[in-house]
Amino acid sequence: MPNQATILIVPGLRDHVPAHWQTLLAAKLPKVRSVAPLEHDKLSCAARVDAIERTLADIEGPVIIVAHSAGTMMVAHWAQRATRPIQGALLATPSDMETPMPAGYPTVDQLDSNGWLPIPRNRLPFPTILAASSNDPLSRLERARALAETWGSRFVELGAVGHLNPASGFGEWPRAEELIRELSLHAV
Repeated sequence: MPNQATILIVPGLRDHVPAHWQTLLAAKLPKVRSVAPLEHDKLSCAARVDAIERTLADIEGPVIIVAHSAGTMMVAHWAQRATRPIQGALLATPSDMETPMPAGYPTVDQLDSNGWLPIPRNRLPFPTILAASSNDPLSRLERARALAETWGSRFVELGAVGHLNPASGFGEWPRAEELIRELSLHAV
């Protein structure tokens, strides 16, 4: 694991879930910070982006971002205005917010009215790895592959891992540490 980089955990809209791989990963790492859950404006993209910015303001030195689901979209929106250098970002199973999601998730109209759309389509200004599932209920593999190409990310197909969350049978996800190590090799 990288010694000098702080790992910034950016969870999705459901924030921190105790049995989630991001939460378990954070408990194992020596230098980690997490974007805190919002008390208000939980569906606001701008509020989520501001939360990333506030958390980064308190971190000195290099940072590797580890984002999941809608957290990947938060990072993409934040990157449009980012001025801070980032060593790299692991973007795991991005949610396709432009396509209707299953019941229980926000609608495309709700996401649009809260500033999530359109999905940023600019190349991200730091190295990224986008890891996607072949059977993710929140994003088709070809959509994730297209985002990786647009964002300049190295694309990693994970196979049939669902949305890479506890509902898909994932608590620990050891591959995350391998991908973080790869990102730690990039200079800032």
